[in-house]
Amino acid sequence: MNNFKSNIEKRKRIESIFRTICKALTWTSLVILVVLLYHVAEQGFHRLSPDFLSNFPSRFPDKAGIKSALWGSIWLISLVFLISVPIGISSAIYLEEYENKGKLARFIEVNISNLAGVPSIVYGILGLAIFVRFFGLDRSLIAGAFTMSLLILPVIIIASREALRAVPQSIRHGAYALGATQWQTIYHHVLPAALPGILTGVILAMSRAIGETAPLIMIGALTYVAFVPESIMDPFATLPIQIFNWASRPQAAFEEVAAAGIIVLLVVLLTMNLAAVIIRNYAQRKYRW
Repeated sequence: MNNFKSNIEKRKRIESIFRTICKALTWTSLVILVVLLYHVAEQGFHRLSPDFLSNFPSRFPDKAGIKSALWGSIWLISLVFLISVPIGISSAIYLEEYENKGKLARFIEVNISNLAGVPSIVYGILGLAIFVRFFGLDRSLIAGAFTMSLLILPVIIIASREALRAVPQSIRHGAYALGATQWQTIYHHVLPAALPGILTGVILAMSRAIGETAPLIMIGALTYVAFVPESIMDPFATLPIQIFNWASRPQAAFEEVAAAGIIVLLVVLLTMNLAAVIIRNYAQRKYRW
């Protein structure tokens, strides 16, 4: 009996220590994040102005703007969304609802999980070899969109499969009992119920895509663009690449311009995520099960 009480007390002490460590690490991370955001805001907030958003990049910090990089990011993320989301969700539906759970399915699942952990620079090399050189797309928006789509497809597929798997089988059985086909069951019942989880994966994937720099540098995205892209075959710059270019310059004034660019990137990212979260919450309320 004494040994039993002693083991319980020991486990409680270990649990208390572990909880304290987790709380300390969480608050430390939050403090570091707040300090970084404060430093960026202090350096770059006074640089924000309508001229900063409407001017093109310049060699002179006072005249430097972010117009081409901002529109390049909007173009790129729109194309990535149109390419990766339909393919990712369709692949998840096929693998989860249609594919037999055999060796081939397990092989595909393992490889998709492995691809989700591949460094982004590897996707940049792949995009350079396939889209830029083999297909001859050069340093265009569509080449960048295809490369970034490859980067985030595993994340979308895995998140979508988990969301579909979480839908209770009773929903499927009820639809089948009423005479619905498999596709009608998936389209009218399973997908709406899985939509909040799918949107969560899409949010995470698109957030990664908009902040990546290494793959775009590998395929040759430009660091100085004095025009707004007008077609998918035009050269382009993005916010992360433009910020990287400014931060690497020796003039101290460009650090403030880079900080202002970071603020713009954060606003774009938060706006995009906010819109997706609103849609996800609406779906959760509408298709509650």
